[in-house]
This record gives sequence, structure tokens and C-alpha cells, in this order.
Amino acid sequence: MQRQLINDKKYLQRFILALGLVIIALSAIAFPASATGIYQIPKVTPGASPWVIDQSEVLSRINEGTISSNLEKLAKQTGNEVRIVTIRRLDYGETPESFAKGLFKKWFPTPEAQANQTLLVIDTLSSGTAIETGTKSLLTDDIATSVVNETILAPLKQDEKYNQAFLDASSRLIAVLSGETDPGPPQIVANVSTERTFKTAEETGSSNATVWVIGFLIAATVIPMATYYLYVK
Repeated sequence: MQRQLINDKKYLQRFILALGLVIIALSAIAFPASATGIYQIPKVTPGASPWVIDQSEVLSRINEGTISSNLEKLAKQTGNEVRIVTIRRLDYGETPESFAKGLFKKWFPTPEAQANQTLLVIDTLSSGTAIETGTKSLLTDDIATSVVNETILAPLKQDEKYNQAFLDASSRLIAVLSGETDPGPPQIVANVSTERTFKTAEETGSSNATVWVIGFLIAATVIPMATYYLYVK
């Protein structure tokens, strides 16, 4: 009788361990990276870095450094400042536009502080993009809309080229805010399919996680039952 109780205790321990592994694996899929609110973005001081806040980590270090250096040079030469922010995911009910407005007001609370500022925000989960500009900005509404809907989105439709998107966008903004002629959006080659025929790393990771969860679930159910069955036999 005592031996049976010991074996039952071991069986219960194995079952709890297997169930715990399943819960951990399910949590990794059920609860993705938390959403980002405006108060989670570092404070920015006018006239000083950072110029790029890449919370989504979609930019290479070299390109982030290049963009930051060019935006700093723009600020010193013209007084016009541009900030670029990437986030992984918006809060429920938030839009790129509302997030950009809220962050713009948080960073630059007065009309005087906002005057020469430009803020470009992108939510990489949905590729949603928004831009906010101050009252003295040289960006017209048409150019701002074109930067968001054409300059940035065109490279993103081609295998999610975030580096190219932000290099193109920053170059265009710098040209306009320096008083130069607007170079316009990038030229799109007609009749070229931009649909991906392969999975991104995020999709592959999600698929692999699902396979592991199914495997853990089967193991958590079958192994304890088989062990108990053999014990009873």
C-alpha cells in the first residue's frame, strides 16, 4: 500500500510538471509583447538627442546612426527638428494618429515648443504611420500625407524594408525642412508583385511555438496516462 502511494505521488508530480510546461508555452503565445503607451517613451528635450527611438528594433545600428546624425545636423543648421519613433504595438483603441498627437503634446506642451518640431511614428505590427508637425514647419499637409502613405509604405510593401523606408523618409523630410525642393516619393515600378512568398521570422517563430505547444499538450496528456496504465498493469 505504501509503495502504491509513493508511485501515485510520483505520477502526480510528473503530471504537474508536464502541465506547467504547457501553461508556460501557451503563455508565450497568448500574451505577446505588451502594448506601448506614450508615457513609456523616453522624454525628449528640444534641441537634443535622441532623434530616433526604435523600440521595435527594426533599424540596423548603422542606419539608425546615419539617420540620427543627419537629423542632428538638420537641427543645428536650420532649427527644424525631426523625431522618428517606432513601436511594436498600440494600446487597444489607440491609433497611430492619436498616439502621435499625444506624444507630440507630451514632449512639446506649448505652441512655442511645438513650432519647429516634426514627429514621425510607426506601429510596426500594423504598419500604421502618422506624422505631427508644428505651426512653423515647412511641411505642407500634402507632403506630410505623401511621406506617410508613399515614402514609408512603398518600401514596407516590398518585404518590409524598414531601413529603406526610414532612410527615404528622413532624406525627404530633411530636404523639405532645409528649404530645398521636395524630391517626392520613391518611384514605384509597375507590374511588380510585392507579395511575400516566404514567412517572416516572426511568423516562423509563431508557427514553431504552436508546434511546441501541441507537443507539450500531447506529452502532458499521454505520458502520465501511459505511466499510470503501466503501473496499474
